[in-house]
Amino acid sequence: MPRERPFKDHFSDHPAAYAAHRPTYPVALVDFLAEVAPRRQLAWDCGCGSGQLSVLLAARFERVVATDASAEQIAHAAPHPKVRYAHAPAEASGLPDGVADLAVAAQAAHWFDLAGYYAEVRRVARPGAIVALATYATMTIDQDVDPVVRRFYSEIVGPYWPPERRHTENGYRSLAFPFDEIAAPALEMRADWALADVVGYVETWSAVRAMARATGRAPIEALRRALAQVWGPEATVRPVRWPLSLRIGRLG
Repeated sequence: MPRERPFKDHFSDHPAAYAAHRPTYPVALVDFLAEVAPRRQLAWDCGCGSGQLSVLLAARFERVVATDASAEQIAHAAPHPKVRYAHAPAEASGLPDGVADLAVAAQAAHWFDLAGYYAEVRRVARPGAIVALATYATMTIDQDVDPVVRRFYSEIVGPYWPPERRHTENGYRSLAFPFDEIAAPALEMRADWALADVVGYVETWSAVRAMARATGRAPIEALRRALAQVWGPEATVRPVRWPLSLRIGRLG
């Protein structure tokens, strides 16, 4: 059995904010995963956070088991009659052997002991099952707002990003993926947000939480002021986009 690494918990201190301000995955992602899965009996959502993807999976799969190494995230997860949440690390899901038609990890695999997770995927998956990793990096709004966010992301909060962040920035292309890979569709997450929504989302970034612990909230308030200068009325709603990067494979 792979040696379990210490869990790097970047999110348990703000589960309610994470649940409220993280964007929602597109239904097209779930539709694609359901179409390529060998059956639609059981999906395992690993690193489920507050259940954003888990609930969507329940529309296409008979059962969803959603696990996260953060007990606080599980406690704030969105309830659904077809979703069973469990506090468990990626390397030890608690699932029986050979039951999962889909093993998916969304915005989570870069935190895993990847070798241990893959070993668990192979144990719990049925032949021909799908393994899917999904990630996204920075949001895109418009030509006025994006430079303000990019500067904050790279120059202000940049030193506080954990090293694993580089995997999201390159679309998980730097992660090992020892499966028969399937071409993935071009998808993006979308939201229509006011200024407060954008700031609330930024405050869920692990690096922002680390920066606030080290320096206080002054940089976040400075970001809010800089955004207000280009946003217009705070209640103005603007479209926000996050391109998704996907690694999807099939188990032999």
